[in-house]
Amino acid sequence: MFWQRNLCERLGLKGRIIISEQGINGTVGGPMEDVKMYIRDMNRHPLFKKIQYKWSDGSANDFPRLSVKVRSELVTLAPGEQFDVFNSTKGLKPKAWHEYLEKHPDAVILDARNDYESDIGAFKGSHVIKPKIKNFRDIKPELNKLPKDQPILTYCTGDIRCEYLSAYMKHKGFNEVYHLDGGIVKYGQEYKDQGHWEGKCFVFDDRMKLAFSDESKDIGTCVHCGHKTSEHINCADKSCNRLILACKNCAAKTAFCEQHTSVVV
Repeated sequence: MFWQRNLCERLGLKGRIIISEQGINGTVGGPMEDVKMYIRDMNRHPLFKKIQYKWSDGSANDFPRLSVKVRSELVTLAPGEQFDVFNSTKGLKPKAWHEYLEKHPDAVILDARNDYESDIGAFKGSHVIKPKIKNFRDIKPELNKLPKDQPILTYCTGDIRCEYLSAYMKHKGFNEVYHLDGGIVKYGQEYKDQGHWEGKCFVFDDRMKLAFSDESKDIGTCVHCGHKTSEHINCADKSCNRLILACKNCAAKTAFCEQHTSVVV
């Protein structure tokens, strides 16, 4: 933890980093040369030299501060339930994922993200399942609805959650599960908006979304007026921390989520 903090502070990087016995996960931002220096130092460490990095446009200003935390799990899926998180299923790199979907247009695809993420972007197809969940651990009941004897594809932003999920699904007896190696970010970098992805990719910093090209669509719907948007804002109720979709016109007013007063004033 202290090595990570000292490294980022020395390079003037900001972002969020989580460290656990299972590995390291995070996003940092800063000038290009400083980020490259971060990767060089990481590659010198025997535990981190094989990490796969994902790049996107941004800066240190996309984060309020540097946060480095130690947790028991990189992501919380099944507290108290024992399973081997490293025993994940096969990862399909973007090209293999793309070719699989080309050959199997009816493949069952499970989005491993929260609903406010999938609201603005997702893989296309009638067999894409986007669970209405607010926390990753809430995805477990959704697994009971899936066939264990058919291939299941799962994906997330950067491949941490879906790799975890694939290991858990293997533990639960699913016969054939694939996860998107490198996540949406790697697929979007390779195929832009010409593949099976549609919309924006939600990210957990002040940018809040990534567009992979100028052809990126708005597929989300404003909770008040119904116009297409990819803009998230916080519910105006001070006791609520839910993210809601609101177009610029409605966001400029007072916007509430569906659990509170659904009125724009």
